[in-house]
Amino acid sequence: MQHYDAILMIASSEVDSNLYYATRFLAPDPFIFLQVGHPPQTEKILVMSDLELDRAKAQAKVNTVLSLSQYEGIAKQKGREPNWVNVLDLLLQERKVKWILVPSNFPIEYADGLRGKGYLLEFSREPFFEERTLKSGEEVEFIRQVQQATEEATDMAIQAIRESDVRNGLLYCNGEVLTSEELKQIINVKLMEKGCVAQHTIVASGDQACDPHNEGSGPIRAGDSIIMDIFPRSSTTRYFADMTRTVVKGKASDKLKRIYETVHKAQAAAIQMIHDGAPGREIHERVCQVFKQAGYETGMVGGRMQGFFHGTGHGVGLDIHEPPRISRSGDVLKRGHVVTVEPGLYYPGVGAVRIEDMVWVTDRGGTNLTKYPKQLEV
Repeated sequence: MQHYDAILMIASSEVDSNLYYATRFLAPDPFIFLQVGHPPQTEKILVMSDLELDRAKAQAKVNTVLSLSQYEGIAKQKGREPNWVNVLDLLLQERKVKWILVPSNFPIEYADGLRGKGYLLEFSREPFFEERTLKSGEEVEFIRQVQQATEEATDMAIQAIRESDVRNGLLYCNGEVLTSEELKQIINVKLMEKGCVAQHTIVASGDQACDPHNEGSGPIRAGDSIIMDIFPRSSTTRYFADMTRTVVKGKASDKLKRIYETVHKAQAAAIQMIHDGAPGREIHERVCQVFKQAGYETGMVGGRMQGFFHGTGHGVGLDIHEPPRISRSGDVLKRGHVVTVEPGLYYPGVGAVRIEDMVWVTDRGGTNLTKYPKQLEV
């Protein structure tokens, strides 16, 4: 898609990872980013409010930082409203831009305004920057650092489970009933101490864990599987990590043990298939095959899904879920991708198991960035 003259984004880089990737500048309010030309000959331009102008000049990885108020003043002098469409019109005329590529979430008010002035706009689906999915050595190191913090936080939570007492089937820690909320607090506070922020941390047990995105609540019972899915972001680098472990306090039932062993086997089979050029769809199909051969069926029972009913994995980087996908409609893996491998089985009344590692796709296959052990009974 090389016929466009420039790339245009208007967003807050605190929310929009593509904009942060392009500028390496973090701001809470929307601003204008224009990239004129094609690599390697490009000019990256920011148009910033007076509030952020000096900081952007000092921090943003761009060629040019322009003053929004200055362009608003020029628009006024020309008898035009000092709005962003007219500011963009002035800037685009200066740079002789007519054909613009925008992301699929580009605000429609600016798209309509620019089209009304005769500009051609074309949108691109994710990944907007293809190169963003291919992690550099530095980016992999950023992810690895967050993963290390994730493992430390997980270990603290598992230690609390391990050291708890069992009374009337419930777990007690320091004389109090141990709950999902308390375990999440242990995890999230430790992550904060390590410079990471976690949102929607999952600590779900029993039948709650049979809903993969149930964050979990209430007391933890002995013998129930406890799924801990932790996906924090570094406050410094903005990169995520993602890991899931499933544990049981005390003795697991034979049925739950067999589910765990099967999920572990499926995950190992999937990780072994990861390499540059591997089709994500085939990796997902292999996981499904392992489950089916072990007799684990997937489908609706009593109005609730059971078995394996989500994708095997997804990309991780500046977003927690980003391309590529390892799923029924999976993408081809490429050297530089960092992906999760997270098969799971969910059976209400019996238990749920999900195990998740992050794998870096290399020329030699896949390098597992996750070092934390996998053990069901603690």
